[in-house]
Amino acid sequence: MSNSIGRDVLHQSLLCSTVFEHQSKRHSSGIPANSLFQAVSINQLAGASAARKSPLSTKFYGTSLNARPKMAMGRHRPVLITPRAVLAVDSASELAGKFNLEGNVELQVTVGAPTPGSLTQVNIEISYSSNSLLLHWGAIRDKKEKWVLPSRQPDGTKNYKNRALRTPFVSSASKSFIKIEIDDPAIVAVEFLILDEALNKWFKNNGANFHVKLPIREELIQNVSVPEDLVQTQAYLRWERKGKQIYTPEQEKEEYEAARTELLEEIVRGTSVEDLRAKLTNKNDRQEIKESSSHGTKNAIPDDLVQIQSYIRWERAGKPNYSADQQLREFEEARKELQSELEKGISLDEIRKKITKGEIQTKILNKHVAEPTEKKYISVEPKALTPVELFVKATEEQEGDSILNKKIYKLADKELLVLAHKPGGKTKIHLVTDFKEPLILHWALSKKAGEWLAPPPSVMPAGSVSLSGAVETKFTTSSLADLPYQVQSIEIEIEEEGYVGMPFVLQSGGNWIKNKGSDFYVDFSYESKQVQQDFGDGKGTAKALLEKIAGLEIEAQKSFMHRFNIAADLIQEAKEAGELGFAGILVWMRFMATRQLIWNKNYNVKPREISKAQDRLTDLLQNVYISNPEYREIVRMILSTVGRGGEGDVGQRIRDEILVIQRNNNCKGGMMEEWHQKLHNNTSPDDVIICQALIDYIKSDFDISAYWKTLNDNGITKQRLLSYDRAIHSEPNFRRDQKDGLLRDLGNYMRTLKAVHSGADLESAITNCLGYRSEGQGFMVGVQINPIPNLPSGFPELLQFVSEHVEDRNVEALLEGLLEARQEIRPLLFKHNDRLKDLLFLDIALESSVRTAIERGYEELNEAGPEKIMYFVSLILENLALSSDDNEDLIYCLKGWSNALSTSKSKSDNWALFAKSVLDRTRLALASKADWYQKVLQPSAEYLGTLLSVDKWAVDIFTEEMIRAGSAAALSLLLNRLDPVLRKTASLGSWQVISPVEVFGYVAVVDELLAVQDKSYDRPTILLARRVKGEEEIPDGTVAVLTADMPDVLSHVSVRARNCKVCFATCFDPNILADLQSNEGKMLHLKPTSADIAYSVVEGSELQDSSSANLKEEDGPSSSVALVKKQFAGRYAITSDEFTGELVGAKSRNIAYLKGKVPSWIGIPTSVALPFGVFEKVLSDDINQAVAEKLQILKQKLGEEDHSALREIRETVLQMKAPNQLVQELKTEMKSSGMPWPGDEGEQRWEQAWMAIKKVWASKWNERAFFSTRRVKLDHEYLCMAVLVQEIINADYAFVIHTTNPSSGDSSEIYAEVVKGLGETLVGAYPGRALSFVCKKNDLKSPRVLGYPSKPIGLFIRRSIIFRSDSNGEDLEGYAGAGLYDSVPMDEAEKVVLDYSSDHLIADGHFQQSILSSIARAGCEIEELFGSAQDIEGVVRDGKIYVVQTRPQM
Repeated sequence: MSNSIGRDVLHQSLLCSTVFEHQSKRHSSGIPANSLFQAVSINQLAGASAARKSPLSTKFYGTSLNARPKMAMGRHRPVLITPRAVLAVDSASELAGKFNLEGNVELQVTVGAPTPGSLTQVNIEISYSSNSLLLHWGAIRDKKEKWVLPSRQPDGTKNYKNRALRTPFVSSASKSFIKIEIDDPAIVAVEFLILDEALNKWFKNNGANFHVKLPIREELIQNVSVPEDLVQTQAYLRWERKGKQIYTPEQEKEEYEAARTELLEEIVRGTSVEDLRAKLTNKNDRQEIKESSSHGTKNAIPDDLVQIQSYIRWERAGKPNYSADQQLREFEEARKELQSELEKGISLDEIRKKITKGEIQTKILNKHVAEPTEKKYISVEPKALTPVELFVKATEEQEGDSILNKKIYKLADKELLVLAHKPGGKTKIHLVTDFKEPLILHWALSKKAGEWLAPPPSVMPAGSVSLSGAVETKFTTSSLADLPYQVQSIEIEIEEEGYVGMPFVLQSGGNWIKNKGSDFYVDFSYESKQVQQDFGDGKGTAKALLEKIAGLEIEAQKSFMHRFNIAADLIQEAKEAGELGFAGILVWMRFMATRQLIWNKNYNVKPREISKAQDRLTDLLQNVYISNPEYREIVRMILSTVGRGGEGDVGQRIRDEILVIQRNNNCKGGMMEEWHQKLHNNTSPDDVIICQALIDYIKSDFDISAYWKTLNDNGITKQRLLSYDRAIHSEPNFRRDQKDGLLRDLGNYMRTLKAVHSGADLESAITNCLGYRSEGQGFMVGVQINPIPNLPSGFPELLQFVSEHVEDRNVEALLEGLLEARQEIRPLLFKHNDRLKDLLFLDIALESSVRTAIERGYEELNEAGPEKIMYFVSLILENLALSSDDNEDLIYCLKGWSNALSTSKSKSDNWALFAKSVLDRTRLALASKADWYQKVLQPSAEYLGTLLSVDKWAVDIFTEEMIRAGSAAALSLLLNRLDPVLRKTASLGSWQVISPVEVFGYVAVVDELLAVQDKSYDRPTILLARRVKGEEEIPDGTVAVLTADMPDVLSHVSVRARNCKVCFATCFDPNILADLQSNEGKMLHLKPTSADIAYSVVEGSELQDSSSANLKEEDGPSSSVALVKKQFAGRYAITSDEFTGELVGAKSRNIAYLKGKVPSWIGIPTSVALPFGVFEKVLSDDINQAVAEKLQILKQKLGEEDHSALREIRETVLQMKAPNQLVQELKTEMKSSGMPWPGDEGEQRWEQAWMAIKKVWASKWNERAFFSTRRVKLDHEYLCMAVLVQEIINADYAFVIHTTNPSSGDSSEIYAEVVKGLGETLVGAYPGRALSFVCKKNDLKSPRVLGYPSKPIGLFIRRSIIFRSDSNGEDLEGYAGAGLYDSVPMDEAEKVVLDYSSDHLIADGHFQQSILSSIARAGCEIEELFGSAQDIEGVVRDGKIYVVQTRPQM
């Protein structure tokens, strides 16, 4: 068996196939596709990566969608794929569709319906003018989604790679037009996208193609007809698909004609009437309208005729809202009516004609008419108190005690109220209910939560009966004076101390009543936990769907059949609600699976009925999985909570085979009979566990503790067994001579139970895929499961291997087999297949088995080296990738682990350093996945949990438990085991010290630095922050920031920490972090070196000394920092040779100083600037009078400490208009400097540029800048903002250099960090680490890598302009103002998931040495020019170094 990693891990099959499936096809439409997502070999991929100059060639940029859309996940997930909007053609109107694309851009499409002999015309008009606007289009023929290229094409049309046509628009004023003429009658639709070629900007329809259906040509349909019985069938199917709505006569007529039109179009497109009839019959089968029958006479009536007759019966009955059972009865009555006609000697053709004319005699039975559904309205009147509430209110008024616990439980339409209070040191419990039938309380006491202790006789009410470990007490009828009603109640008084609660269940008429399948529990403590919590208005959920679920829960509690049928009925509504809709279904099913909801309540249901309901639900989920690829991951999770189900005998065998076991083994009494009664009444997943517990009991030589251990380990307590409607009171008690027979028969029975309840069980999943047939021994008799056709060659043998080794303790070979099996079936999971759900359940079972095997294999890793652990990490990561929709980042992590294994085996010097970067990136991927779970699932869990009164603890840990149920938790454990090994091997230590400053301070623990950045601490504070993004401001009074997060050493927050003399470090050791957190509130002394931090608690006399030390450090020259207000100098724009201190800031002056002075191998971008005072001049212009007045009001509001005004000010600045003189001067200076003028590409491009300029000015009022200047008492009004304008260099890499090592202070050593793409991922709030290195200035050819990159995202941009902030408040002596204000590119950068495995900077040692040496040389050259240490930003493009800005290193 091949090594899983050695297999082609880059193959298409591993990657998510959520592409334009069932929408626009990326290959058929001619849109370029990323080569990483095609089925190519590793070598081909490597070659493609090497040949590619930039990732830009693989994706759309600007505002376009990625070539491979994916389901949104976490912060960086791309936009959801939504079902395409079809531009439907109304024969009464030519308008086919009208869309607002972005901003004020409108698209209108009209279609001219063809007359005989004429052409079909499609007119497209867009309110967007550009000489480079193209229509990227093709046609759809014969319902195939592959594009065809019509021969009749507008002038100027070009063939694009034989996959699409590109036609230029004709521009007129502010609009553009195209007219397409279609002469091919077989073409049924036109699809298109719109491209502004010059800007590489795509307009699309919610991420998909625009799709225009064309009207059927009259000459094609005028002589075509369709049989009326087929029209009736189609009309019925449409009614069924739309939820069986009640139609008005007008709507009914419209629906009938719409059905006719659909069939006519099918016939015109080449479908024969016979094929159409067969197709509709199949649809009927899938819709489960027919009732299978064993009588040959019934089978003589075709099902399509029965379907039509049942539809006619429904119409004549007044179109009632039938239940599922009533529908089946109606179907059978229709069959009987037709059978009666057949028995009269009438032929089927004559019957068909009589049905069409409505001449079949029909008898409507009133008892089949459904009761009208009662509408529920929310009353605004005060709600009247129930009898129970009135009784308790009166009791409370009489007692007047402190309430310990008060809770009302719903018992169907009745109530049970439990009130615990403590008068005079006694604990008193009232139980009150309006339940009418006689009721018994089965109760005990607890000294610790969860236990059942027999109450002492002194606390037992009169008439109580003592049992083993419990007491039974009858409720008595009670009433209070002046209250005209009666209730049942019990009062219990406890004098003894030490009891903490009271567990209980109820019994009525031989049935047990429980709290969602568990015990009721009364908590005696004052601080009892709230069972439910108000989670607000359901924000972030499919609220209407969740409320509907909650309203149906009483019905769902009856049985699994009811619950699964209700879930099936809600699938369409979930689809309409999108991702959050399916999240709601998943949460509901998960609450069910974890026994938070009642499984069965006073309802007897046959196992085959449960099985059939499961089958219906899983069929619908299978259809969603195929038709809506964006929901596949959630659908998989829903399926994992629901058994496979199955029609007919598979479910019925549960009832029949328990009798076989009892008969074969002579065990008809006791526990086996009680279990038999439970199985007949209502089987559930608990039965799988009970069966396993019996097997374990027998295998342990009849040790009863083994039976209870299996039950309890799986959540089944004695009380739960007693709570079933058919309770299990007894323990098993078998004879030794029964052992072999019981093991054989229970083992066979387990297969039957799992076939219904455990679709994801590996054994039953394999059986369902490979086929099964049994004809004897009493088990699965007559059950035949056919093998799934077209399984991969050798796949059955692979599954056989897995089955034989699934319990092996040495799990490596098993893991490889499981993953190989998942790889083999993966392509089949994305194709239409009637048995798809069987494949899905098999894949889910294989995934679960990998996780189980990994957990079993932990012991195998105790003495293992890092290579073995890395290999196991790669295996479980592969398992996670195979189960994830958005798996691109996971795949690149997997490739990283493959490379790490290779480098470790080759004994490369830096293998552990590289492996550590892959580990860090993998952790980020897991965090992103956890964020997605939290965002998508947790709000639904909280809202639905509140509506259903689910235990608060179950709601709180919902997302956590969902993650634990998958591969991510096991992967995280392995990473935690590997991390210290890699750090030790790479000599990394436990700390990365970013700013080594010795400090004293009091420890404060915060979740994220961003949340406290505007806070001011009144004493020296050491912040322990769980999250630090990289662009926060450090709060006033903070002397140190310690974090487990990984900000770059040269990020904004890192630079500011060093400038402000704040200790800043990352700690990689969770034990050290835990110890630091345990000292919260205490004063610590931090003493860092360049690679470590020593810390100790400060006590006694040291406190005074430490306070003095901090005061001395805080005394500084900050009071001397001042701003000089700048004035408008009469110019709106200047070139770089005019940059002076009066006109621009240090950023502009420094870049201008470099020009002509640095060696030619260092590029300096051309620059112009909008100097100081331009903002104020523009604001004072008459055209901006209203903006100026509003800003004045907002500044007053800000002066009153209302900080919400900051956001309002920024928004107001963006409303400014540009004076004509500014536009003309900036255009002149940019063109004279050789820079492109945005306005030459259209007015819209200038507006983009002007918006970017305003955003730079508005950043003067961003929160971190405002609080920073106020902290050092700078006059914010004196802060002026120039704007440096530069052309963006489309970077391969970006870097930041500090010419003196900031961590060690070593001036003989350069420190630099490098990222792929633009530098914003380095200095901004982007997770992960950059590549970092140091280089001695006397040996620039020998850079030493300190860390490899772990950033998952790179930013890439088209040729564009960037507008950089350049204020007079940056680079002041004694004040770290750098990075506080925004630099804004004219175009938005594209986020690209990075693949480092083929990156030359990582994989090619010679290339790496060349680039890093060149960066270090550039740093030395610039430091020498300025004569002081420099902080330099630059980029690498095609191997050439460019420097875009420099400032003194502080």
